[in-house]
Amino acid sequence: MTATKPSNPGVRRPVDLARRHGLSAQAVRNYERDGVLPPAERSPTGYRRFTEVHATALSAYLALIAGHGYAASGDIMRAVNRGDIDAALRTIDHSHALLQRDRETLDAVEAAVATLTGSPPQPQRRTAVPISVLAHRLGVRPATLRKWERAGILRPVRDAATGYRVYSPDDVRDAELAHLLRRGGYRLDHIAGVLRRVREAGGAEPLAASLRQWRDQLTARGRALLTGAARLADHIETLDSPARGAFRIG
Repeated sequence: MTATKPSNPGVRRPVDLARRHGLSAQAVRNYERDGVLPPAERSPTGYRRFTEVHATALSAYLALIAGHGYAASGDIMRAVNRGDIDAALRTIDHSHALLQRDRETLDAVEAAVATLTGSPPQPQRRTAVPISVLAHRLGVRPATLRKWERAGILRPVRDAATGYRVYSPDDVRDAELAHLLRRGGYRLDHIAGVLRRVREAGGAEPLAASLRQWRDQLTARGRALLTGAARLADHIETLDSPARGAFRIG
């Protein structure tokens, strides 16, 4: 018996693309349905005919996910598939901007934690204080503390009897950290992110031990963005290559 050669050796089945990435053939079909992959031509019997263009599109999409997430990666690929490279690049730029913002937040946390942990320990404050006392302690107006509360930086509770704001020892710690960062020129939304990290870690001391892991995560994300960009560039180059045959987008 002699093997029958396909009429078009460049044509791939869904399973051919799927096996390379450990996916199911149905996942590949779903990606085409969702516009992540370019539309595939159909055989006379209705089977999808994938090409090298689809192979590079799938590699690009899967590489983009690690840095951009599923939603943004899908937006990037759909924009490329409809020929709107500018829209794809805007989404990529946005992800890089978010990464830069996270790096700035981490830098702020590291600087603030280094200052707090290097300072002499403050006397333990066991009771909550009113807004006037905290404002006086920091040298700011009560209106400033209320503004920080609206920005999500502080979360005081209300006294059950008077309805006035009261600040727990943790609130005072957060206010001191916010005041330090504010003097350093950081925006309120950045400070809110810093305080969220402090609360999740249980305070400034435990947070200091987790900063290396946080930076490693940002480094991994940055490298994933580079890998995704390289795979996407390969895909766009394939789209622009005359060797892609009669395949057309649209």
